[in-house]
Amino acid sequence: MATRSALVPPAATGWRWAVLGALMGILVAVAVWAPARWLADALTGWTGGRLQLVNPRGTVWNGQAGIVLASGTGGADTVSLPGQLAWRLRPGWNGIHGLLDLPCCAAQPLGFRARPGGDGLLLAWQDSQSRWPAAMLTGLGAPWNTLKPEGTLDLRLHNFSMQWQGPQLAFQGQATLDAVDISSSLSTLRPMGSYRVALEGGPAASLLVTTTQGSLQLGGSGRWTGTAFRFTGEATAAPGREDALSNLLNIIGRRDGARSIITLG
Repeated sequence: MATRSALVPPAATGWRWAVLGALMGILVAVAVWAPARWLADALTGWTGGRLQLVNPRGTVWNGQAGIVLASGTGGADTVSLPGQLAWRLRPGWNGIHGLLDLPCCAAQPLGFRARPGGDGLLLAWQDSQSRWPAAMLTGLGAPWNTLKPEGTLDLRLHNFSMQWQGPQLAFQGQATLDAVDISSSLSTLRPMGSYRVALEGGPAASLLVTTTQGSLQLGGSGRWTGTAFRFTGEATAAPGREDALSNLLNIIGRRDGARSIITLG
């Protein structure tokens, strides 16, 4: 009895392999040459429109685009970072390795590793230092669009990673943000002061805010719940600066005499 393979003409078998090879080639070409706008669309959707890549060029793996921070899809508050972001992504056995080149804000490219898994994502950052304009916070909406901060934000990361598991987000490592010479449209005092925000990751990540110098004294601490920060702090004006900071103190928290009590979460 003839076997099934013997009954299939050699030409038909050859055509099957040709079609399979063509399909594999198309899939590889799509993966390699996928346009950068696919990455831009995915990032906009994942962040709810808060982080946008505008006018993307190149591919998913090597591209350039402008960066816009927004208060959400269709949000009225938007801020564009100066210059262009260039990215390079490389797949590997333990995830996707990436480099982000953003000359406006980082002297060296920012390296990271992204590893999807189940309904989660691990984003691990290489140790780095970067400097950002405080005005970028205005694009995130309330309360920053009211405060309209100015100054610089110096960010340092050490063994820092972020892991999403469903709606939960966990932090590991340390992130330190020095807000230097901060001013606000709500006060004529320029600058109001400089501040440090220190995030210590772990099962119950902690946040500590201190004043390094200035007339507006800020302090407080909090913890990350997995979905939001719970923070309690207070703000006061240095002697002789009460009038210049009174309006700001009324807005950023609940007034209690000379203090403004700040609670989040």
